[in-house]
Amino acid sequence: MSDNLAGFGPFFAVVRHQVSPTPPWRPMSELIDDPDALTARVHKVRSALMGNGEPEIRVAASVAHLGLVARLIAPMIGTAALGEPVSWSLADLAWQDQLGGPFPLSVSTESTGGPPAVEALTNAFGRFGVSPKVLWGNVGSAANSAAQQIGRARPDLGQQARQAADVVLADPRVDGGVLRSGPDFRRSSCCLIYQLAGDRAACCGDCVLTAPGSDRTPA
Repeated sequence: MSDNLAGFGPFFAVVRHQVSPTPPWRPMSELIDDPDALTARVHKVRSALMGNGEPEIRVAASVAHLGLVARLIAPMIGTAALGEPVSWSLADLAWQDQLGGPFPLSVSTESTGGPPAVEALTNAFGRFGVSPKVLWGNVGSAANSAAQQIGRARPDLGQQARQAADVVLADPRVDGGVLRSGPDFRRSSCCLIYQLAGDRAACCGDCVLTAPGSDRTPA
């Protein structure tokens, strides 16, 4: 499984563990169990973004959230496209808290149950002042991006990847559940990253602010 996932790109790569992770691995559940751990991650991201001054905490939090969920959703969509069921509950994941690229991610070979990691993390980010619409828009964007990447790397799995992404997009918290995966995907919110440059030209390709004639203020 791991080799097949890595073939889609670095954000899809995972390793597997059979017992409780040991250093440098850390249980990813720490981001929920210890509020200070999530706060530290957000501030670490904020520090890394300080090229043009200090960003708002909600901007840094949205960027941190998108980085985390994109890293989780990519292999989640990948394993679904490959037809290889894996548990993506928070209790079954371990990570290494790194910036500068996709952080190392490990998945347990045994499912222990518990809340889905993406949902638990998304709910936890609300305390940083980021609206649920933006956070769940990040989830939808990550799902579509993963499906598109798989389709480019393995055209024979493109349909399966889009179907897996559509399961995520059908969640009513993700833009009402009406969007579907594809090259024309456009979310109805903004991840706020453009504020780092202060220019809408820096918006992501699937951002609501890049829609023709858009003069909307991001959520």
